[in-house]
Amino acid sequence: MKNNHTTTLKEAIQLLKLKQDQELLELKDQYYYTYESLKPVNIIKKAFGQMTQSSEFRGNVLSNVIGIASGYLTKKVLVGSTHNPVKRILGTLLQFVITNVVTKKTEKTIDNEMLRD
Repeated sequence: MKNNHTTTLKEAIQLLKLKQDQELLELKDQYYYTYESLKPVNIIKKAFGQMTQSSEFRGNVLSNVIGIASGYLTKKVLVGSTHNPVKRILGTLLQFVITNVVTKKTEKTIDNEMLRD
């Protein structure tokens, strides 16, 4: 009878040790995962990944790129590469105005397209 209780206790101890080893491995895995996810590089990558998934963000970036490119090209075509300071200032103002107008127009167009879908 005493031998049976001792065997049962030893088996229970062995099971608890196995459980403890398994939980220690899980804890180490969770620690590593948490450590990696809290690195600044990974936080930034995750945030940027979430932003790029947003169709609104992509639409804003696209409209800004189109606006900036339009303004720059307009300035280069109309003003060229002049050394006259007045023409350069007027060219920069023209670039600013064209960039803003095109950006706002493309934002509205992209928003309307997203509403239709």
